[in-house]
Amino acid sequence: MTGTVVRVKGIKRYFEPKTGKWYAYHRKSGKRLKAEFGSPEFFAELEAINAEAKSQEAKPGTLAALIESYRRSAGFQSLKTRTKSDYQKVLEYLKPLGPSPLSELSQGWVARLRDKTFEKKKRKFANYVLTVLSILFEHAIEQETMTVNPVSKVKRVRKATDAPEANRPWMDFEREAVAVALPAHMRLPIALMMYCGLDPQDALTLPRTAVSKGRLDTRRGKTGVPVWVPLPSPVVEALEEEPKHPATTLTLCANSYGKPWTVSGFRASWRPIRQKLEEESKIQPGLTLKGLRHTVATILREMGKDHATIAEMLGQKTEAMAKHYSRRADMSKKMAETVSEFEAEVNRRKTKNV
Repeated sequence: MTGTVVRVKGIKRYFEPKTGKWYAYHRKSGKRLKAEFGSPEFFAELEAINAEAKSQEAKPGTLAALIESYRRSAGFQSLKTRTKSDYQKVLEYLKPLGPSPLSELSQGWVARLRDKTFEKKKRKFANYVLTVLSILFEHAIEQETMTVNPVSKVKRVRKATDAPEANRPWMDFEREAVAVALPAHMRLPIALMMYCGLDPQDALTLPRTAVSKGRLDTRRGKTGVPVWVPLPSPVVEALEEEPKHPATTLTLCANSYGKPWTVSGFRASWRPIRQKLEEESKIQPGLTLKGLRHTVATILREMGKDHATIAEMLGQKTEAMAKHYSRRADMSKKMAETVSEFEAEVNRRKTKNV
């Protein structure tokens, strides 16, 4: 007589040699069932887990269902890893609002969410929530679950007029002061940011294969735009002086432990150096690593390079971003010409009156 094989839908079983026992897991929730497989207690426990899982399922026509649909879409799946991670933060933030019916997500609902997010998370995140929400609603329109995008007429939070400039360009004396103060393992990453205009994330994770025969050949992590530049001599020197470490087989730069940098780890090492230089009045407040991209754009613009060239060097998709990064140089040049013309006009009038 052969034993009866019991098959239970939604359950995964496996044998653990160390304990000599069989275990059962609920596939959808990942929970392990404690009762003995096949027993009345087992099926009662399974029924309770199924009921709980069902109650947590997104109901059709809700924000939660829209988020699930978007996460499965080709548009979301084709995003760059970094962008996808940024979107995920917003989607997790919206999770408590999941039960909200799409029919109730009006322009006013979005505006109230913007204001509440601004109070909790400040301006940048509040505006990013609007961006991701707009993408979600466009997906809903495409899937014919909504007919309008309620974000379209909601204004972004404006920057305060007295707020300091974000990621301002570094002054020449600041670049020199920082270069002198850096320890050996931080010189190469800063040189890549300072002379090649790389974003901190891109500089720190740059693979060793990206540098060959004195040239940098890579892609911008955020946009995927190719970046190809001959290495300036300060970068070549920093590369030659870079301490040898096991991580060089993976990344070009490594921390003092010989391991690949993380952005948070590098910022933690950079912070005390910046603070000390500020205390010694060798740099002014407001210096950021991201500001080095603005510095490169500003210097190039002051040299007379056009926005297309700047965009190519920085790996930007549009000239508009290059214009944004180099706006201080454009303003400085324009004002210098204006003041010079103004002074000449004042002097002309003096002569005329005499």
